[in-house]
Amino acid sequence: MDGALDGYTFPHHRLSRLRNPAKEPIVLVACGSFSPVTYLHLRMFEMAIDFVRQNTDFEIVGGYLSPVSDMYKKPGLLSATHRVNMCEIAAQQTSFWLMVDPWEAFQSYQRTAVVLDHFDHEINDVLGGVETEGGAPGEKRRVRVMLLAGSDLISTMSEPGVWSDADLDHILGRYGCFIVERAGSDVAQATDALAQWRHNIYLISQMIQNDVSSTKVRLFLRRGLSVRYLLPAQVIDYIEANGLYLDEGSSGSGGAQPDTDRERGGHGGEKGKEKAAGPSSWKAPTS
Repeated sequence: MDGALDGYTFPHHRLSRLRNPAKEPIVLVACGSFSPVTYLHLRMFEMAIDFVRQNTDFEIVGGYLSPVSDMYKKPGLLSATHRVNMCEIAAQQTSFWLMVDPWEAFQSYQRTAVVLDHFDHEINDVLGGVETEGGAPGEKRRVRVMLLAGSDLISTMSEPGVWSDADLDHILGRYGCFIVERAGSDVAQATDALAQWRHNIYLISQMIQNDVSSTKVRLFLRRGLSVRYLLPAQVIDYIEANGLYLDEGSSGSGGAQPDTDRERGGHGGEKGKEKAAGPSSWKAPTS
């Protein structure tokens, strides 16, 4: 990536056909800092696959990592170029179905509702959905876009004043989400506060607890500790080759960034950003 949206093309090379026409096709989108991307970020998609197969009438036809914009200012947030590159490396080296969409990363700050609208537009309006195996040539099914996140996110959604009601209804009412539970999170209380959208909130239990976080990885790197087996080896090679995360104040995009207490990469909320930004008003990007 060159750090620009010039010539942007929505990645869809790994979108698959719907195998079972009785199922509803869905695409999972994980929005976050990914600074850096870890095995837990990737593992969340695999846990979602198992959950969907065993508990729903959905069929996953694609999955996306959507790194947040540089305009979301946070300590340890490297430039979008580095974060997109690391996500690309992780997806290419560890998965046969995950993709990385750089659209959000190189925009001004975009709310989650707007990002999901972007995916819905690209997959359903531009591509026309996905084909069904054995179906009539050119016949396509509309795909449901759904958010994949950690339980910290659903906790912030239940806090008054953190998210706008319009965006909550847009995200949870129109799209829905899969939430991977983490130890110490009171998911039951959070979902009680979001009862009107409970039918669109799917809770995924971690059968094997994994508490790896980007924050902990950055701390290990600053202290010169090994991060092998916490994130893909090729991502570690990229970090070392580019001298990244040697100190917390180095953002890779022009210096230190003030803290805003948000790790949207699967495990955090928008902390006032959604409410301040107002209701969704996304328009198709031009290129």
